[in-house]
Amino acid sequence: MDRLDFLIIGAAKSATTWLQQSLQRHPDVYMPDPELHYFSRVYGNGAAWYADQFRPPRDDLVIGEKSNSYMDTPEAAARIHGDFPNVRLIAQLRNPVERAYSDYCMLYRRGEVGREIGQYLDPRAGQGGRFLNGGLYYDQLQGFLDRFGSDNLLVLLYENIAIEPRRQLDRVGSFLGLRAELQVPPVAEKVKDKKQPLVGPEMRRWLAPFKTTVKPFRHTAAFKKARSLIAREINYATLSEDLKERLIGYYEPQIDKLGTLMDVDLTPWLQNTQIAQLPVKE
Repeated sequence: MDRLDFLIIGAAKSATTWLQQSLQRHPDVYMPDPELHYFSRVYGNGAAWYADQFRPPRDDLVIGEKSNSYMDTPEAAARIHGDFPNVRLIAQLRNPVERAYSDYCMLYRRGEVGREIGQYLDPRAGQGGRFLNGGLYYDQLQGFLDRFGSDNLLVLLYENIAIEPRRQLDRVGSFLGLRAELQVPPVAEKVKDKKQPLVGPEMRRWLAPFKTTVKPFRHTAAFKKARSLIAREINYATLSEDLKERLIGYYEPQIDKLGTLMDVDLTPWLQNTQIAQLPVKE
């Protein structure tokens, strides 16, 4: 693959899919739909496999990819730099406590984790894992900054995207050198809504052996009708104030260092309140 212009590297559960779908509306941008996870999970597939995932209709398009596993995979930064040393990087960050809980809820509704939330999110358990490690933003970004420098890394905040989506998308367009006169509206609806009725985790585990068999029928009217009969709003385990305080304490050193690095006041992330918006230095 001769050229890769940008990568959305994460973090998970921070509206990276919203950004991808918004950018895909731009006539000068090409991004493949699935998350390829090439530099994190399937690097052994080789460069030819990666190149084959990109089929831009024109040579003059700005080509990018989104995989939110790149940020929290230690090997990814070196692999990306080795293959595409001039690629531009976009990281979207979210209050790490809210990110961890959202990630837990996603896996819970998939039936991949149980209801004992403390088993997965309590820092005292000492297990780390994707839920806790996914919010260690300062450590994760250092590997990219050391190789690509700050000029090639744009950091966005989830809280600002929720309040000013147009302004944040414009920042991305400027960073990528997109033509301002071809602005497109950002995706307006929530890409993934945890309140949407879904097949419950217990039923998902029971149906798992049949997943491959029914995959070809997922978009048929009959499949959608059958799904609607068993889908329901998921009842998630509550993130208690006690557990939230422990998570804040766990992430506080990272948040302090990240705020200094970004020259942004991130103390709202430490105040155990619903975040409305965080200031960003332009």
